[in-house]
Amino acid sequence: MKKIFLYSFICLISMISCKKEAPIAEVNPTSKAFAELLSNYNDESYKYFPLNATFEGLEGYNSQFPNVLSDEFNTELKAYYTKTKDALAKINDVELSDTEKLSKAVLNWDCDINLKALSFEDYTPINQMWTVNLMMGQLASGTSAQPFKTVEDYNNWLTRVDGYLVWLNSAEEKMREGIKVGHVLPKSLIKKVIPQFEGLATGEVSDHLFFTPAKNIPEEISFVERKNIMDPYMAMVSDKIMPAYKKMADFLKNEYLPAGRETSGIADTPNGEAYYNHQIKTYTTTNMTADEIHQLGLSEVARIRTEMEKVKEEVGYKGDLKSFFDFVRNNKELMPYKNADEVIANFNGIHDKMKPQLEKLFDIKPKTPFEVRRTEAFREASASAEYNPGSKDGSRPGIFYAPIPDAAKYNVYADEALFLHEAIPGHHYQISLTQESETLPEFRKSLWYSAYGEGWALYTESLGKELGLYTDPYQYFGMLGMEMHRAVRLVVDTGIHSKGWSREQAIKYSLDNEAESEDSITREIERYMANGGQALSYKIGQLKIRELRAKAEKALGNKFDIKEFHNQVLETGCIPLQLLENKIDTWIAANK
Repeated sequence: MKKIFLYSFICLISMISCKKEAPIAEVNPTSKAFAELLSNYNDESYKYFPLNATFEGLEGYNSQFPNVLSDEFNTELKAYYTKTKDALAKINDVELSDTEKLSKAVLNWDCDINLKALSFEDYTPINQMWTVNLMMGQLASGTSAQPFKTVEDYNNWLTRVDGYLVWLNSAEEKMREGIKVGHVLPKSLIKKVIPQFEGLATGEVSDHLFFTPAKNIPEEISFVERKNIMDPYMAMVSDKIMPAYKKMADFLKNEYLPAGRETSGIADTPNGEAYYNHQIKTYTTTNMTADEIHQLGLSEVARIRTEMEKVKEEVGYKGDLKSFFDFVRNNKELMPYKNADEVIANFNGIHDKMKPQLEKLFDIKPKTPFEVRRTEAFREASASAEYNPGSKDGSRPGIFYAPIPDAAKYNVYADEALFLHEAIPGHHYQISLTQESETLPEFRKSLWYSAYGEGWALYTESLGKELGLYTDPYQYFGMLGMEMHRAVRLVVDTGIHSKGWSREQAIKYSLDNEAESEDSITREIERYMANGGQALSYKIGQLKIRELRAKAEKALGNKFDIKEFHNQVLETGCIPLQLLENKIDTWIAANK
């Protein structure tokens, strides 16, 4: 799912209460104008991105679904970013506080990157991994962000589904245009998308994913009102969703698949090289080139292989590293479970094991609740493990989704590192603490830059020993394996999209250098094919945070406090890496 989270913020200016005879402090006129600009930007953003409002738990947007593929929408969105840029240019930096200057820099960067994105035509609005139809499936389950508590909630979803179906029809039109201009998905990806639509195009209405909320109506809703919900939901599924999904499945199978590309990379599409360069900047928030990233990846792969060799020797394995990968992949002792509940219980056990150690590294913990859940069946076959944020008010927990297509084949060797990354202290700490912040403006509470966000999560994997984990050499090898996975991404993502690598070439390189199963690696390579550049963000961000920690440790010596360093990194929310580096440099200088 190609998600670009576009949020804004409100900077609140408070008047200080004084004694009756004391004068009231004057508000800086520039700060007041800046706060108003940000407030307007934030309020208007939900008009364009109402799903963001739903995930934030905001009322009033749950029925909306604009057609983001229409020319009218894109014209309005461009004007929205452009007028914000123009207004920011009129704000005098000299009269802003340091926090306001950072907020201005972040917003300018965000407007620029999104204006650039709008210069590229979206001919592939649907793929197997990143697109809005998959998010709508999650919402339709009734267990995600879309609320189903009142009659109004149920009616809101019916209206939103109508808007979604307009988008779905536009997606087919865009893909038809893509066929004409030679900008289509690779065949291997199309083959993965077809079953996702076919699976929701047939069957009993009462068993359909989109009918699920009607089967779980709260007791507070009366019997009469229940019937007024059930009938429209039956009609929505049978008369709208199922026909629309069948129409899309038929188009994908009969028209789109025959036109699909045999090549794998985006460079093989019109304007593909320029688009990939844009993706690199979007996801790394740097000016690095594809060649620089490719070489960095090769270097990191070599370094991590050396560490893996040490683990191989520790466990007494006599073969070479590649055969050790096979040994780990197929080791039945690392596949101890019979059902998905046991896998979920293991993740919860990891959390319990490290709880006593968390206070040594973190003195601030989120209030937002947290859960581990199995990935929903309709998307499990193509999904990776992921974290979905809780709502800002804490009413909806943060959720770590783990795909478990076959529990008997589920290998646990990387579960400790996976939990650190996706859950605690990875994404759950990072996102929840940002949302709960009482000092950050609203915009920065919800902003997402993958280099920072995924970089932090990958950095936290290296904290396992400090948290009492990785006592089993296979779990430590799992951490190295996950780091290797991200280093391999630097090589294969740039290989696929800038060096002409095939899907098969990328799969082979991954199999040669990591212990994931071939099925898992194939899904990963196809993920990179669907959204070039995203996979680069993890390692680029991790290496920058590691670099900043090492710089602070060296500069501050005995004054270095790991808890305070983590506070400094986390308190900013997601920001481009250069802005994070500037902040840490300032902190180091102030504490020397």
